Amino acid sequence: MTAPVATLAALPGVNTASGVAAAAEHAQLTGRVLPVRPELRRLLPRAGLRRGSTIAVRGSVSLLLALLAEATATGSWAAAVGMPDLGLVAAAELGVEVSRLALVPRPGAEFVTVTGALLDGMDVVAVAARGAAPPEARRLSARARHRGAVLLSLGPWPGAEVELRCEAGRWTGLDGGHGYLRERRVCVQGAGRGAATRPRRADLLLPGSAGAPAAAPPEPALSLAREAG
Repeated sequence: MTAPVATLAALPGVNTASGVAAAAEHAQLTGRVLPVRPELRRLLPRAGLRRGSTIAVRGSVSLLLALLAEATATGSWAAAVGMPDLGLVAAAELGVEVSRLALVPRPGAEFVTVTGALLDGMDVVAVAARGAAPPEARRLSARARHRGAVLLSLGPWPGAEVELRCEAGRWTGLDGGHGYLRERRVCVQGAGRGAATRPRRADLLLPGSAGAPAAAPPEPALSLAREAG
């Protein structure tokens, strides 16, 4: 399994943290479900990232990064492919352990080859959905299933077991027309097939005031309605 990782490290434009080759062995030692932050557990049928699954994230890079946070913080390795604008500062603020995040910002025509090599050695691989045609996307999902990796897609992905859709939210912090943006309230809807058939929903602060995601408090109008009832 170390050969694909060594091949990947030799490709031009690859920026990795030290010790990427150790990810192949680590992938064999961890459990079948990788952890996510408590605020995100209700969105996933196993309350985490099940190895071998494909999850599509629509409408939010922040949500995709938030899904990586707990896994990387607890020792898993992750990679991001085809996302040249991905910000490491933003990733760190959302809780991602960036020393365990490999970046392949511009794989070009090697998108499928690079992603396949990463799926052989990493715990979680996040990709831009536009990088693969439907037949290639299905083959990559099959490879993730075979290797026990998690494939996260930014955008729709054919055959994804779970799809998380982030609806546009509103920012707070500009009180009286001035100040700093602090929090963004969003609604995330989850759906899928198999164990993920039941619709799921979570109201989140993404980011929260401290950067990391947090559960959103009830809307004032809803709170008043409940009190009146």
